[in-house]
Amino acid sequence: MTGGPWTVGIVIPAQNEEATIERCIRSVLASCDASERCSEAWMILVADRCTDRTAELARHALGSDENSSSSRPRGEVLLSTAGSPGTARRLGAAAIMHHFRSRDPQRVWLANTDADTHVPLNWISTHLEHADANADAVAGIVELDTLGLRSDVHDLYRTTYKLAPDGTHTHVHGANLGVRADAYLDAGGWSDVTVAEDHCLWGRLLVRGWRVRSPVSSVVLTSGRLHGRATGGFADTLRRELGVHD
Repeated sequence: MTGGPWTVGIVIPAQNEEATIERCIRSVLASCDASERCSEAWMILVADRCTDRTAELARHALGSDENSSSSRPRGEVLLSTAGSPGTARRLGAAAIMHHFRSRDPQRVWLANTDADTHVPLNWISTHLEHADANADAVAGIVELDTLGLRSDVHDLYRTTYKLAPDGTHTHVHGANLGVRADAYLDAGGWSDVTVAEDHCLWGRLLVRGWRVRSPVSSVVLTSGRLHGRATGGFADTLRRELGVHD
C-alpha cells in the first residue's frame, strides 16, 4: 500500500539485558532517523521481570528519564511481571497503538526486534519499502553476532541456516518482524505464550489472507548465545539445530 509517509512503532521485550539494551536502542533509533519513509517513530521497551539495570538504561537511551538531557523523548519503558515474551510484545504493541491512536492503522508499521539485537541503518527503510510494495507483514533473517561466539558454532550456523535461491526464506524471528497495524489487529495480535509467539502470529496472518513477505534483504545481528533468557527460545533452538552440547 503506497501513499504517504509511515508512522513506525517499535516493540522490544527485554529481560535482564543491561549489557546490550543501549546499543540495541541506539541502532533502532538511528534506523528510524535514516528512513525517508518514516515520518515519526515511538519505541516501547517492555522490561519483563528485570532484576538488573535494563529499565534504567533504556529510559536514559530513550530520553525519557528525569536526568536525560534530551528535549524530545523517543519512547517509554513499560514494566511487566508476565515472564512471557509473547505477553511482553502484546503489551508493547498495545501501548504503541494507544500512543498512535489518532493515526490511520493502515499507515502504522509495527516493527519488532529483541533487546540483544543490533539492527542496521536500513532496517526500517527495508521494511517500509516492502510495505509500500503492498506487503502487510515482513519477516527478515538474523545473523549471529560473532563476539564471544565459538567459531565452529558460527560456521555451522551459516551452513544450516537455509535461504532460497530466489531471495526468500522460511524463517520467522521476533527479532526481525514487521506488520502493518490493521493486519496485526485483524490477526489477533501477539499471543500470551512463552515461546514461538513469532510463528504463532505469522501463521494467523497467513490464515487471515494478509500478504506476507520473507526477504533476505532484511537482516539484523542477534546474540549467538547458547543459553538464553527464555526456555525454548532462540538460544535453545540454536543448540538443538546445531547439535551443540556442553
